[in-house]
Amino acid sequence: MTRSAALQETRRQTVLLLVLAVAFVVAQLFSDGLTRGPTGVAALWPGTALLSVGLMALGPPRRLILTVVVGLVHFALCLAFGDGLDRALVFTLVGLVEAWGAREAVRRAFGGPPRVRTMRHLALLMTVIAPVVAVTAALAAALLALLDGAPFMALWRDWFVSGALGMALIVPAVLVLIDAEHRRTFHRSLGERLGLFVLMAVLTAAVFHDTRAPLPFVLFPAAILCAFRLGPRGAAEAALTIAVVSLPLGVWNIFLGQLLAPWNPAQMTRLIQCFVTVVFVTALAAGLALAQQERLRRLLVRREQLTRAARARALAAAEAKTEFLATMSHEIRTPLNSILGFAQLLASRQDLPADAHRQVGMIDTAGAALLTVVSDILDVSRVDSGQVELLMQPASAQAVLHDAIGIVRPEAQAKHLSIEIDVVDPVGGLHDLDALRLRQVLLNLLNNAVKFTERGKIVARLVVEPGEVEDRLRFEIADTGVGVPIEDQARLFQRFVQLDSGATRAYGGAGLGLAISKSLVELMGGRIGADSAPGHGSCFWFEIPAAEAEPLAAPVAEAARDPKAARILLVDDHPMNREIGVGLLRLAGCHVETAENGRQALAAAARGHFDIILMDIHMPEMDGLAATRAIRALDGAAGRVPIIAMSADALPQQVERCFAAGMVDHIAKPVQREVLYAKVGRWLEAGS
Repeated sequence: MTRSAALQETRRQTVLLLVLAVAFVVAQLFSDGLTRGPTGVAALWPGTALLSVGLMALGPPRRLILTVVVGLVHFALCLAFGDGLDRALVFTLVGLVEAWGAREAVRRAFGGPPRVRTMRHLALLMTVIAPVVAVTAALAAALLALLDGAPFMALWRDWFVSGALGMALIVPAVLVLIDAEHRRTFHRSLGERLGLFVLMAVLTAAVFHDTRAPLPFVLFPAAILCAFRLGPRGAAEAALTIAVVSLPLGVWNIFLGQLLAPWNPAQMTRLIQCFVTVVFVTALAAGLALAQQERLRRLLVRREQLTRAARARALAAAEAKTEFLATMSHEIRTPLNSILGFAQLLASRQDLPADAHRQVGMIDTAGAALLTVVSDILDVSRVDSGQVELLMQPASAQAVLHDAIGIVRPEAQAKHLSIEIDVVDPVGGLHDLDALRLRQVLLNLLNNAVKFTERGKIVARLVVEPGEVEDRLRFEIADTGVGVPIEDQARLFQRFVQLDSGATRAYGGAGLGLAISKSLVELMGGRIGADSAPGHGSCFWFEIPAAEAEPLAAPVAEAARDPKAARILLVDDHPMNREIGVGLLRLAGCHVETAENGRQALAAAARGHFDIILMDIHMPEMDGLAATRAIRALDGAAGRVPIIAMSADALPQQVERCFAAGMVDHIAKPVQREVLYAKVGRWLEAGS
């Protein structure tokens, strides 16, 4: 606690001590002077309740001060109103015992300072205090019966009723009034608060001015109004206002003889006290319910704020991650483009010795493995950000399976592994599939099968089960490899999991292929799993639903033309990238001109007649996007030339920006010769 907060708390406790002491003196003057019944016990007994709540709310030094002040004042007032020394001692000491007993019982029940914030708290408070009052009432009745010979039960009844009513009204009312939470929850202007207090006082005075008119019921809606506007504090203040105004008026009416029945002051006081307690409990219930609703509302608002803040942080983190991945992807792909590009150029040379060709092949293989890791990481990012969208087109599941097997077959043959294909397809038709993503899943499973199988064979199986609405396609990739222990199978599809992750691991990879496959299969609406046993191989399978489809007419632009004799403008600021691109294109017989930035590309496009422009994105002076927009603004054929992005920017949003700028296609670096030739041939055919 800070020093200013400590000083503020000290002042608050001092003020509370003074208010409780003054309230005790005034209440005892009224109760001892005007409300004593035939047994000598006052019908109104708020003093013990005031002391009890003070003991609950005050710190140790002030508790002792309040106890001493209350004890001395109480003893003096008893003597002043005609009690003997022995009776004054009984009243004073039993009152102190009752207050301290209530304080200890409440503290134990609440586990600390009590708070009345729900009806459960109120019920617990009264349940704990009632036995204490009953025991102290029995003690007082026994002592007074010994002193005066008065009936024990009459004494016990008067003491218990007076004490219980005082506790039921004063303790929860004061606890509510001093609770800062209620002040914050129902903060109202001073004018509104004063207006409601005046309304309660005027109504109470009107009701109890002449008790022969039975109008107390009009106080209920007024008290409920106070509870609705001011919360539990309003209910407590309304009840105390009614008590302060009605009790003196009720006793005064007794003396004026304005009652329909022969009530004495003690009976009238007890009746009014019961009425005030009922009004208070009723209004307090409404106030506590409203306070709880308000707390829940504020909690929901706070949670919504936290959720929005967390969402904003998550979006910022996702944006930062995307930016990081985009940067790292670009920075990794750029040198990787040089590695794989020069490896392809070297592999095409006929003057290299056999060992050099083999070493170039190893460079190409290592670079391809690194490219796979980079692509897998980008795929994970796409899945996490929800950027993976399926492109459903009519395709043959058998053809996709054969394509995937054709890609991995050379590696399998290098390990002397055979690949068998088993297809059960009663119809053999086409289905609505994302052939690219389906091939990616199959390649992940087939590559794993080849990687973890040293001898034997791999069996690729496709089973098509016709359905009324959709067919079910089940793919199985079985191998005779090392197998997977049962306890490890649950981790197979987790990210970055390598079952041989120790220092002696024999297999490479980032552990992302199966996780990506699981995400893609689930995106297709299917499921994936594995059946395996150590030493008996593995069978990875997945099932996807697919609707039958009719074949589409192949567009003319899809046919790739031989790129020979094509005039191509290659735009890239990196000398090695230009050298690789020129080398690959000239191998295909193309005529190539180069530009180092977007400004040079714009000038070349304006004066030349190019069939295709291959455009990098990140360049000095003018980037590729700006250059593309400027070229599209040119008149005539120069503004319509196909522009293909050839960049290390490979994330979906980056590719989308290329299309938005006016480019027609995208080739991701590192540039693969087959992909380059296919893209160039396609757009040459489209432009012819």
